[in-house]
Amino acid sequence: MIVYPAIDLRDGACVRLMHGRFDQVTRYDDHPASRLAAFAAAGATWAHIVDLDGAEAGRAVQHALIGELARAVDIRIQSGGGVRSAQDVAALVDAGVARVVVGSLAVSQPDTVADWLRRFGPDRLTLAIDVKADGDRWVPALKGWTEAAGVDLWTALDRYPPGLARHLLVTDVGRDGALTGPNLDLLGEIVRRRPDLKVQASGGVAALADLAAARAIGCDGAIVGRALYENRFTVAEALAA
Repeated sequence: MIVYPAIDLRDGACVRLMHGRFDQVTRYDDHPASRLAAFAAAGATWAHIVDLDGAEAGRAVQHALIGELARAVDIRIQSGGGVRSAQDVAALVDAGVARVVVGSLAVSQPDTVADWLRRFGPDRLTLAIDVKADGDRWVPALKGWTEAAGVDLWTALDRYPPGLARHLLVTDVGRDGALTGPNLDLLGEIVRRRPDLKVQASGGVAALADLAAARAIGCDGAIVGRALYENRFTVAEALAA
């Protein structure tokens, strides 16, 4: 399983949000390049970088900085936030980003994103679907988690038949940044329903046991953010686990 140390960028600094709320921001580090280099030095082969300003604004804001990070540090970067066009995808790929994360549009404009998957290839894109509980349904949250989609998670995934997409990142918004553990029941159901997809767990990782549990249910990767920033464990310990 791949461990993805996370860097969420807001105004050029490393931050974390609580439950995806832009009014609940914790600022951790003003030097994302140093933080990324430290992740690489500890053995991480991938990092997950999000342009939070872009996610909030609905357009690319910090993609130039993300490109600089991709060129400066010897680590593969998966990155998104504010990706709204094929030109955004191409710009990030050309800047050295290994895999581009497509969020809201993966739900709201599946035909467009399907075209991108065919153009750039399934290994160049990660579909990121952030979900909130709505009774007994899981509903994708759009536009920086401020709006609910008109379809549930399973309908959104059905728009990407086996063979079209390869990488899927799922965040339970209610657990994001809360250190309450990932939603293993939901992730396990996704893995069972869609064995063709490489599923990344996101939201709530708090302990090494969470990583082991995500691997045990078949997740291909796990995003780790606040737990690293608050020294719950190190990157090296996460990789060993």
